[in-house]
Amino acid sequence: MSWPATERYEIQAAPDGLAFVQDLLNTLSAGKPRETDLLLETGHAQAWLDETWTHQNLRIHRPPVILDDEDVRRLRVFRDDLRQSLKSQEGFDAMLEAQPRATLHLSPDGTVRAEPAGERWQAVVSLILIEMLDAQRTNQWRRLKVCRSERCQVTFFDRSRNNSAVWHDVRRCGHPANLRAYRARQRNQSHA
Repeated sequence: MSWPATERYEIQAAPDGLAFVQDLLNTLSAGKPRETDLLLETGHAQAWLDETWTHQNLRIHRPPVILDDEDVRRLRVFRDDLRQSLKSQEGFDAMLEAQPRATLHLSPDGTVRAEPAGERWQAVVSLILIEMLDAQRTNQWRRLKVCRSERCQVTFFDRSRNNSAVWHDVRRCGHPANLRAYRARQRNQSHA
């Protein structure tokens, strides 16, 4: 499967449906050098959603979602609020305005599954919330992180054994940050 927003940062996508959440977060203009914000224009947003919705549609069996300018604006606000909440691990209440509903269905085999409800942007946000719930139930949510580098801000899935990674790429973001901190300490020591 291709996750276009995440792949442009040359990182591995999160597992399962959490990759959809990660890809939405990576539509932001981030990385070094900066990539285009895929939710800035309706055409780019629709192209991103068409590709990612196709992957998700293997599970949800819903028709494609067509976005207009207002839908894209609302998705951008939701994405930015979710990103900020993920970084700080608080403030999820800012997203309560965008409370689309999900529908629960009972299959003949007794399996309960959630399906997104609503139309257009609400269907997308509803699916994001379903994937967040699934990731929380499987204890994967805690591994979705935003790179600590303020110059980067790429969302990555922490695959480290002890869930301690803070950089999406240590070579590109960690080493330069550590070098800057080291040089600052050296300057402070030489002036003291």
